[in-house]
Formats: sequence, C-alpha cells, structure tokens
Amino acid sequence: MSNVVVLDNGAGLIKAGIGGERDPAVVVPNCLGRPLSSKKWLIADQLHSPAEDLTSAAVRRPFDRGYLINPDLQREIWSHLFTTVLRINPSLSSLLLVEPLFNLPSVQRAVDELVFEEFGFKSLFVADSPSLVHLYEASRRPYGLVSKTQTSLVVDCGFSFTHAAPVFQNFTMNYAVKRLDLGGKALTNYLKELVSYRSVNVMDETFIMDEVKEKLCFVSLDVARDLKIARRAGRDNCLRCTYVLPDGVTHTKGFLKDPDEAKRYLTLEDGDPPSHFKTKDDIDYPEVTDKREDRRKIDLTKNVLLHLL
Repeated sequence: MSNVVVLDNGAGLIKAGIGGERDPAVVVPNCLGRPLSSKKWLIADQLHSPAEDLTSAAVRRPFDRGYLINPDLQREIWSHLFTTVLRINPSLSSLLLVEPLFNLPSVQRAVDELVFEEFGFKSLFVADSPSLVHLYEASRRPYGLVSKTQTSLVVDCGFSFTHAAPVFQNFTMNYAVKRLDLGGKALTNYLKELVSYRSVNVMDETFIMDEVKEKLCFVSLDVARDLKIARRAGRDNCLRCTYVLPDGVTHTKGFLKDPDEAKRYLTLEDGDPPSHFKTKDDIDYPEVTDKREDRRKIDLTKNVLLHLL
C-alpha cells in the first residue's frame, strides 16, 4: 500500500484516499451536525448513517465563504478521518493536499501547523485542483487533444466559489483565473427559499435540501425548452419529480418516490422539441380540479410530498 494520503479538503465535502487508487476511498461532509434529539455532534461519515435523523439538525463548518476560519474544528474532523475512516498513521505517511486558489497566507500557515505539528506527517505537497484535473485528463488520454496541446480551461464549481482557470503544461495561470462568488451553497440556499415560499418551510433543512439538489436538479442544455416543459401541468410535465420528506416515524430519511423520474431528462438531447419526452402510464399524477366538491375528496393525509419542477 502507498504511504501517500490524498486529501481534497473542500468547504462542502472531503474527498480522501490513498495514492495510486483510481477513486477516493471516502467522500464525506466537511462539517459537524447535531440532530434535535441528541446532544452529541456527529462527524463527517457519521452524518451518512441511515439510523440518524438529521431533520432540522444544527451544522458547524470549519469553512466560511471558501476560507478556513476554524482550524480547531478542522483538526477534529481530520483526526476522525485519519484514525477511524482511513485508518492510517500520519507519522508514516506523506500528504497531498488540495487547497483552493488564492488561499490566504494566514490560512496556509494554519494548515501547515495542522499537518506537521498536530498530525506529524512526514512531508506535504500542496496543489490546486485545476492543475490536477489537467494532469489527470492528459494521463488518461495520452493521445488526446489535452495531451497534444498541453493547454486546457478548467471550470471548478465548488461549495462557495466557481473558478475558471487556464492551465498550461500542468501549471495554473493564476493571473488569468476568473472567480465567481457563486457555488453549491448559494444554490442550496436559493432552493430552500423557493420551496419554503411555495410549499413547506425548509430553511433549517440543510441536509435534506442538499440531497434534493443532488438527486433532482440538473444543468439544462436548452433553458427555453426546459422552462416550457416545467410550466406544463399534470402528465404533460415530464420534468416533474416527487420527493417524500421524512416524517420521523416510518422513515427518518427523505427519498424519491420514483427514482426513474429524476433521470428522464437524460433522454432528451440538445435541440429536441418538448414533445420528445414520453411519460409512463403507471405514474400517478394528481389532477387539478376546479370543483370544491372534488377537492374535498382528495386525501392529503397519506404523506407529505414535495413536488419540484
């Protein structure tokens, strides 16, 4: 086994593994969470436990707006990650750490103190994600366009920032990097506001709305076409998905009522008309009626459903 530990310490997720492996060994939240029914803070992978009810859970993050502001909290998360999850001995290992672009010198010094003084790693190599992505693509396709030109443009959409970074011969051209102060956290907060305004208050449901965003949302290749589909009602709206919220009794985790619904957008290629989508006959969409007598017959007590367009 390699003695090199690879750690992509993002503000939202930590991707960690051993050097030489194709995929990360673990992908866990870079935060602590405390459920309402408990006084104990859950760390990283413990938040993924199916037995934990994270409804309205309190969240503590070591990062804020893309920068490390709480090294003590980060040390606690790393200690649990190295000892319990990866099961490594830092004193016998080297660390490859991925840090964000334009990291502050004070943050870099705090990270160095954690790596050498707190955990005692043998050595440290700090890299940025655009150069590593370019190197990975060039090595994966030796005869591809990136390998021949040694030039690429990497768009890194993170938790707090989005960077567009040009890379030349495995070096990021820092003077040409453009940064947009928009990331996954802002999209989650915006989704919270939309759902809270239209349906049910979910402003405190960070983990639930993160899962909704990751499972139901997608990047549109034709915004005008997809908006036309989303404005349709009933069976004609093929982008409509149903997400069942946890009730705290029968299930403590939210889930998709029909997982195939969230993947139907993949069948529509760029340039296809809105009528390209085909609906399933077995999918039951509630019909909207204008008669008060019919509305009274609708049973709304079976479950709490969250409909996203």
